[in-house]
Amino acid sequence: MKLVIFGLTVSSSWGNGHATLWRGLIRALAGRGAQVVFFERDVPYYARHRDLPALPQGELVLYADWADVAERARAETASADAVMVTSYCPDGRAAARLATEHGRRSVFYDMDTPVTLARLAAGETVDYLPAEGLGGFDLVLSYTGGEALIRLEHDLGARRALPLYGHVDPNHHRPGAPDPRYACDLSYLGTYAADRQPAVNALFAEPARLRPRQRFLLGGSGYDDAFPWSSNIYFLDHVAPPEHAAFFASSRLTLNVTRRDMAQMGYCPSGRLFEAAACGCPILTDTWEGLDLFFEPGREILTATDTQGALAALDLDPGDLAAIARAARARTLDEHTSDHRAAELLRMLEASPAPPRDLEEA
Repeated sequence: MKLVIFGLTVSSSWGNGHATLWRGLIRALAGRGAQVVFFERDVPYYARHRDLPALPQGELVLYADWADVAERARAETASADAVMVTSYCPDGRAAARLATEHGRRSVFYDMDTPVTLARLAAGETVDYLPAEGLGGFDLVLSYTGGEALIRLEHDLGARRALPLYGHVDPNHHRPGAPDPRYACDLSYLGTYAADRQPAVNALFAEPARLRPRQRFLLGGSGYDDAFPWSSNIYFLDHVAPPEHAAFFASSRLTLNVTRRDMAQMGYCPSGRLFEAAACGCPILTDTWEGLDLFFEPGREILTATDTQGALAALDLDPGDLAAIARAARARTLDEHTSDHRAAELLRMLEASPAPPRDLEEA
């Protein structure tokens, strides 16, 4: 199968969660015989932080302007078995027209569904969505399940909405020797988000203030002097994907905090959950509906809603933390790898009808 993707970015992991997911999924798709061509607009902020200039298992097409690549895009679409447009694609509307009018199978993959729906509810223009909604696509996929799927069909006219959840590539995320650079009692890896900050304060910053003899490690872009820093919080403004395994393997415990809109909708596992689990690191997370679909709270993952809950997790016996980490890693390898998601995606594409379209016109 040949899959053409018009997305946000695969070449830079800076400040976004899309790139790492695509790298693992594309590698797994290639392992199953699929050919992938990924179109990405070459924007300055990703160019400055590009950590994957070429796709080893696919083809990356970087372009400065849609007009410069339109002819190439039409040619790739004409020869593809499926054409996918993702949320936050800078040229989403132009790519959607191409996919729905000329693609053999057209797919929209919303990797930010709760954010998309919240923006629409607030009356904002979401420029990566077609103005007429999602009814023109043969299949709509969502990074978030549950109510999000109903809303995509009811509010945006999707004919068929299915989940394609996060995942991890265990070839790149696995247990390893601790690295002194990342050694800590509690780590948190995530870019700054205003809606996430109250939970980060309660579950990370406040425990750090109350436990001055313990070491806390924060990795991610966008943090400034307004963050409630303590002398025992150590900061890295970017942790590149090749360093994620060492980051998690060196943490006694790591924290996951979910964006507000995603947590309210539920069924929204971050890729960081699966990365940390695959690296054998015990996880503390905020709670949301559907969490138990992916990990069993108390046995495979720890949860907290306030500072006291986070402190209780930090006080657990090392043996108990190790048992939770082992159980989470086993669950992840059994159900949540990039290869599992690649197999799901290929099954969904093969089962999706391919209505006749005028490919010659493309």
